[in-house]
Amino acid sequence: MIRLILNILWFILGGWISGLLWFLGGLLLAITIVGLPYTGAAWRIAGFAFWPFGKEVVSREIISGQSDLGTGPVGFLLNVIWFLLGGWYIALSHLLIAIAEAITIIGIPFAIKDLQLAFIALAPIGKVVVEKR
Repeated sequence: MIRLILNILWFILGGWISGLLWFLGGLLLAITIVGLPYTGAAWRIAGFAFWPFGKEVVSREIISGQSDLGTGPVGFLLNVIWFLLGGWYIALSHLLIAIAEAITIIGIPFAIKDLQLAFIALAPIGKVVVEKR
């Protein structure tokens, strides 16, 4: 019940904007051939940004138990390119929002979720969003 309330508050107070921007960013990436490998990652992040409570970000290698294209050297290279071309300032924006949210006691859970969004924005390839147990 608490997760539902927190998700509704998150969505109303700006989560819909964050999720929509991540979704539109993924759409723009899908239009370009170069950005196509990042589209799925942006859309996974969008789903997390819309409704983050009760979910967590983990490496796909932990879930599957084996390395794949996104968790190996190719994924590392794609993450470096992502970081250099945009991931760092997207993560910085989530970090600044988290600092502003953490000023109040009620904003601390929201700040934690923005920090998770900042973390995944740094290197999204090879990461998945899963339900917390």
